[in-house]
Amino acid sequence: MTDEPASRDDRGSRMGMWFFLLSELMLFGGLFILYAVYLTRYTADFVKAGAELSAPLGTANTLVLLTSSLFAALSVTAIQRDRRATACLMLALTLACALAFLGVKYVEWSAKFAHGIYPDSPALGARPHGEIIFFGLYFTIAGLHALHVVVGAGLLGVSAAMTARGTLHAGRYVLLENSALYWHLVDMIWIFIFPLFYLIV
Repeated sequence: MTDEPASRDDRGSRMGMWFFLLSELMLFGGLFILYAVYLTRYTADFVKAGAELSAPLGTANTLVLLTSSLFAALSVTAIQRDRRATACLMLALTLACALAFLGVKYVEWSAKFAHGIYPDSPALGARPHGEIIFFGLYFTIAGLHALHVVVGAGLLGVSAAMTARGTLHAGRYVLLENSALYWHLVDMIWIFIFPLFYLIV
């Protein structure tokens, strides 16, 4: 006898996740197109505003997310080989990277708020229209991405707990696989955010 549900459909779960990821790409793709339109119109203001973002902090977060994607991929490989302890370790390291990313983002945004740069602030409202749009897009896109980081970390945390209990194993790991795919999407989106906002010249 097997304790696996008869209605389990791993193939359908994977396909559903790919469709969901496609919808997420369309969401961020639309925002990036909007960015490109305004960049063309307010190039000088975008360049000036982008210079106020911290490229070192953005670079640090890029390295953190790239490393986290490696750990997430290794966790899937480990569970496929029925090495649950290794999978849990890799997931723990991925979650540590997620916390590091959010910590850096907190430091960065705290500095911006301290200087009066946040949505609808008087200081930001007094700036040229292009700079207002730049920071509006920045807080919208980066904030939405940070929310995805939190959601992704939650999915990976649940996967880690289920792996530790033995619910996820070499014969059943689609939840972990889908969570890792979602995390790779989070990483990929940041790869676009980083140069658009932090390296604009």
